Amino acid sequence: MKLSDYVIDFLVSQGINHIFEVCGGSLAHLLDSLYGRKDIRTISMHHEMAAAIAAEGYSRVCEKGMGVAMATSGPGATNLITGIGSCFFDSIPCLFITGQVNTYELKSDKLTRQIGFQETDIVNIVKPITKKAELIMDEKRIRYCLEYAIHIAKYGRPGPVLLDLPLNIQRATIEPTSLLSFDNIYNNQPDNVNRIDENVMDRAVELIKSSCRPIILAGGGVRLSKSKDELLKLSHNTGIPVVTSLMGIDAFPHDDPLFVGMIGTYGNRYANLTIANSDLVIALGTRLDTRQTGTKPDTFARGAKIIHVDIDPVELNNKIEVEHNINSDIKIFLCELNKRDFECNNINFWRDTIKSFKEKYPSFCIPTGEAIAPNYFMHILSKHLPEDAIICVDVGQNQMWAAQSLEIKSIQRFLTEGGMASMGCALPMAIGASFAKTGKPIIVITGDGGFQLNIQELQTIYHHNLPIKIILLNNACYGMVRQFQEQYFCGRCQSTVIGYSSPDFQKVVRAYKISSTKITCNDEITGALEILFSDTQPRFLEVRIEGDFKVIPKLSVNRPIEDQEPLLSRHELASNMLIDILPEPENI
Repeated sequence: MKLSDYVIDFLVSQGINHIFEVCGGSLAHLLDSLYGRKDIRTISMHHEMAAAIAAEGYSRVCEKGMGVAMATSGPGATNLITGIGSCFFDSIPCLFITGQVNTYELKSDKLTRQIGFQETDIVNIVKPITKKAELIMDEKRIRYCLEYAIHIAKYGRPGPVLLDLPLNIQRATIEPTSLLSFDNIYNNQPDNVNRIDENVMDRAVELIKSSCRPIILAGGGVRLSKSKDELLKLSHNTGIPVVTSLMGIDAFPHDDPLFVGMIGTYGNRYANLTIANSDLVIALGTRLDTRQTGTKPDTFARGAKIIHVDIDPVELNNKIEVEHNINSDIKIFLCELNKRDFECNNINFWRDTIKSFKEKYPSFCIPTGEAIAPNYFMHILSKHLPEDAIICVDVGQNQMWAAQSLEIKSIQRFLTEGGMASMGCALPMAIGASFAKTGKPIIVITGDGGFQLNIQELQTIYHHNLPIKIILLNNACYGMVRQFQEQYFCGRCQSTVIGYSSPDFQKVVRAYKISSTKITCNDEITGALEILFSDTQPRFLEVRIEGDFKVIPKLSVNRPIEDQEPLLSRHELASNMLIDILPEPENI
């Protein structure tokens, strides 16, 4: 059979029934093999970056299969890089397939820059941001390479893989039954699933039982390991409250009394005060990166012992030296821990303390004027979101306002990019999620800057009549960078305000035949949201935000995470601390 037909048959056999792509000459045979098929859908996007991020969004929410994106050689392949990088940094399994010029047109080791038209060495370009990238030069290796790609993308810490298929390899004739199989080799290997030593678990239990102010820090690994239920069980069994990282924000229901909030640079002040005052942190599937710990990691949770659990051993003791690191899949760890009996210390005082933090420093205030306050808007939006909504959030101020003040219910999802953090990700991510979860309500939260980076995908939404609701917070600037410029550059807002502009979004969206409306004051919020969620048609809501609204609280450099701006008085900060406060930093 033709090799390109074999590739598509293989993907279908793996439970993959959608491919996101932008066409090109070097994809010709693979595209032809998709023609007329009923068992797999071809989703034609309008930019390869969007196709890659759609595949990423698909993988983030699907239980079976994984996201797949295809692009042609040269610019098509290089346009995938942003989505590939995001999958790598956020540990999302995805398969990327690129077309390539014929093998006899490859420059190989020649010193010339290029031989084939649109020839580009995409494999060596993306090797640092993939788990595996390979140019397939022998058609007889196609089965092995495909099976290995699917395996390695999901195995251990997940991530993206890329296969580069030259045109003459795509059109080659193969005999499927004679192809070498990776699965046959792998299945004969001894089981190497990570098991945790009993002594390691005993030590973890000992630390939990002896703590008086414990906290669980849920990272993105909780969702990736599908261990949300096990986390809920542990928290309820022990009474230990839960804070999250940005990537773990939907790992624990926000209406549960043991949920505290998000920590970090833009975290809820009450959540930062909680982890700062803890005497034990159980960190699950999180890198403990600078956005969580502050720029001086030695000040983070400095009165606490830390149990750090991660599937990737290189993340353990990487940025913070901890008392007890455990290299394990989160689900295996939590399942083992939930088998144990706990007689913990009485932590009612600790929970009362956390409750007082939340009462003193809420994530939003009820506005007194007409101007729409973004945190308050997120609070109202939470009340209107469908119970099974998938919320796709862009990068920028809108991301942090949503993370601070959205109230995520048990089965709702909060999708955003963490490591790559590419503006414009929310719209294509929503498209991928919509195909993975057919019929589910999908909500995009974006800003005027990020929206323009993938605005062309409105056509994809219209073409497929996807039930995607787009909420755009328009403050007429690149707000997050502007906030940074106002803090550190005396308000010299080059390229964030000066030089920046945006179109009339109402006219643009209506040109794509999508229903559109705009609100400018608080009295209009409820009515607009009722209309937005009144049907399953794609709709667009523009929310006018004043440009001087900032994301607060915010942590400055060289301060511990409990000491966010706007700064509390030293007396007030000390009154909230169960450990000693640090002296004022010398260099800000």
